[in-house]
Amino acid sequence: MDSKDFDVKEKIQWCPGCGNFGLIAALKGAMADLELKQHETVVVSGIGCSSKLPHYVDTYGFESIHGRGLPVASAIKLSNHNLDVVSVGGDGDGYGIGVQHFIHIMRRNYNLTYIVHNNQIYGLTTGQASPTTMLGAKTKTTPWGVVEEPFKPLTVAINGGATFVARGYVGDPVHLKELFKQAIEHKGFAFVDVFQPCVTFNKINTYPWFQKRVYKLENNDVTDKWAALKNAAEDEETNFEKVPIGVFYKVEKPTYESTLPQIKDKPMVEQDIENVDISEAYNELE
Repeated sequence: MDSKDFDVKEKIQWCPGCGNFGLIAALKGAMADLELKQHETVVVSGIGCSSKLPHYVDTYGFESIHGRGLPVASAIKLSNHNLDVVSVGGDGDGYGIGVQHFIHIMRRNYNLTYIVHNNQIYGLTTGQASPTTMLGAKTKTTPWGVVEEPFKPLTVAINGGATFVARGYVGDPVHLKELFKQAIEHKGFAFVDVFQPCVTFNKINTYPWFQKRVYKLENNDVTDKWAALKNAAEDEETNFEKVPIGVFYKVEKPTYESTLPQIKDKPMVEQDIENVDISEAYNELE
């Protein structure tokens, strides 16, 4: 397969230079390399610039409401666990209004992939501070500078139960594609936080800013939880002079779907419901 197999006729409506272009190219490349079948792949999103992505990938897609991509993705996975399900969203969508779903889906370990476009700003609503905006940054909602500590998605994911935790950068699309491939192939909840510069509203975390700071993790023990947490904290400890990307943590655990006897032998969508007698349960309600 070729990444062009996942192209659509619709014109992409992102700003010129937006990091989303690098992200979608890496995702399409990963899907092509893995030879994912379009009719067996679903891309789910919430609301935001990044969440228009299902419109721009030729697979099944579902654009849900703000912060609710993960509940929809988990429902799709439970309905047919043979599907490849990828949920996408932004830092505001996933770490703000949707953070409660992020917390709980990790401990359940659904076999799906969650990709967050982390541009450290609210882009669609034109430049308000998001949960990952850096301390002191001046935005439309913080004209005197952000006073809250930024949300720490990698640390939360490692502690929260995600069985695959990675971070990528759109300025290195080849590396990012490989991270996506590993995440999709992983059996369990795979989380990839992606630094994706917003060229219109974030004038701090620009491409040059990242180019000076990002480096690839190499030869790290991805099964060591405490080492993973230490690597995840390096950007803060160095005052963002060093920002690691790569796979931080990876372990194997039973997936949520594999523990359910109702769908152990056959996906829910393939089960016979026409001959199920519900009269006894119905009579109890009379």
